[in-house]
Amino acid sequence: GTKLKKLKGRFCADGRAQRGTMTKDETTSPTVHIDSVFLTSAIDAHEGRKTAVIDLPGAYLIVNMEERGEDDVYMILRGKVAELMVETAPDVYRDYLTYDSRGNAVLYVKLKRALYGLIKSALLFYQELMSDLTAQGFVVNPYDPCVANKTVDGTQLTVRWHVDDLMLSHLKDEALTEVIDWFKAKYGNLS
Repeated sequence: GTKLKKLKGRFCADGRAQRGTMTKDETTSPTVHIDSVFLTSAIDAHEGRKTAVIDLPGAYLIVNMEERGEDDVYMILRGKVAELMVETAPDVYRDYLTYDSRGNAVLYVKLKRALYGLIKSALLFYQELMSDLTAQGFVVNPYDPCVANKTVDGTQLTVRWHVDDLMLSHLKDEALTEVIDWFKAKYGNLS
């Protein structure tokens, strides 16, 4: 069979075709305010908190759009990418591969998961992360929707994030390790 090299990167969609079909409120994800980063960092230093920074790789792919009841999103794959999809899973894609007037492979696919480049992916991931954090007992800061706190062992554990990059703080390393282990279990390997 065909051997594919594993590359670090991300599959991206081109959101231009989606612009104008949704309002800004339907697509915009909040990000942590710089004031919140400075204030919570000052609190960390003043209280002598331990900190950790994690990245949730492939964060958008975590969001299952079908389960969330999102509208169907279709993507056109052309050329070598379309051919690779058929080589990877011929039983799934072979019958759907077509060719344009120039003889280039074309494959239409329905996305089940959010993808980098989709206009709504950041918002969907934000909603997923918020739901997961609140289910774990975190309370969102009323002044910044990208800062959440939870009392652990009698002291505050803080999470602040910009999309899929998170900064955590607590007085005890053990509390950070516990929440990082939860993130690993929920989202997979962290970087």
